[in-house]
Amino acid sequence: MVVTHESAADLGALIDALRQQARHDDEIAIVDNASEDGTAELARAELARAELACAELARSGTVVETGANLGFAAACHIGVDATKAPLLLFLNPDAVPEPDCLAQLRAAAERHPEWGAWQAAVLLDSEQVNSSGGVVHFLGIGWAGDCGRPVALLPSADREVAFPSGAAMVVRRSEWERLGGLDAEYFMYCEDLDLGLRMWLSGVGVGIVPAARVRHGYEFDKGQMKWFWLERNRWRTVLSVYPAPLLALLAPALLLAELALLAVAARQGWLAPKLRAQRAVLAGLPRTLARRRAVQATRRVGAARFAERLTAVPDSEYLAAAGRPALTWPLMLYWKLVRRVLSVLAG
Repeated sequence: MVVTHESAADLGALIDALRQQARHDDEIAIVDNASEDGTAELARAELARAELACAELARSGTVVETGANLGFAAACHIGVDATKAPLLLFLNPDAVPEPDCLAQLRAAAERHPEWGAWQAAVLLDSEQVNSSGGVVHFLGIGWAGDCGRPVALLPSADREVAFPSGAAMVVRRSEWERLGGLDAEYFMYCEDLDLGLRMWLSGVGVGIVPAARVRHGYEFDKGQMKWFWLERNRWRTVLSVYPAPLLALLAPALLLAELALLAVAARQGWLAPKLRAQRAVLAGLPRTLARRRAVQATRRVGAARFAERLTAVPDSEYLAAAGRPALTWPLMLYWKLVRRVLSVLAG
């Protein structure tokens, strides 16, 4: 499953890698969000070339043109509906699986029946990690674990993570259907984080398979609209997914952090999208509360256990608090207190 938008420069390498690893029952669905650089035409040509070169791919390639930029999550739903496979692999168009990647991801389905989703190790290059699994701060801020660090730091065995990277993510179709898949209202950013936390809330695990590796052309800075979606979607997840006891205990920290983020946004030049995000959160509150009722109906774990998937350590180079003891220690002490209260409430 590949969602594209102006992706002609990247698609050939991805389809070639998939061709080399495909099985006879694999399906490739490419959903194009109104590209104007010939992505859809190139996708059809590349799939046809791949099918000629590999009989196992015959009639397995599908290209769907949405006619509009629907965003990542909504396009993923279209791709899922166009396929029948029990395991759904989502790949960014600039993510190229290394040899044996798909086989390793398939094998994980048997090794970890308790997992509803898992990811490959996502690499920037042969020496640097892009994501060793998503990390989520208790304030709802998520990031790619170990981003920019040496590949040698990758775990040697499969392990659990807070959420899977949407750049190279496998989801069981049964879990996708049970939980409703990615939330189409997110448009872009945080939809994988939200899905991962919803899985944990519902009692289903999420992990990483380090033996499966993907090269990804990642860059963090993609304009001010990124900050709008990151902040708007962060609040949608926190308000929808966090269990009530956790949300109540975190309310003071969330409000103080909001004031601090306004100052950070003003200093760094993204105050306008931050303010737009706040307005969008308030305007969308009725829909978010309705979503909360649906999400909480799937809950199978208590607040204390859910909190195990969150962290107090802002361990990312993209966070203002990273490496600043004056900011990190209060957060860690606050989180320790919250965890203790949750344990007492759990009995």
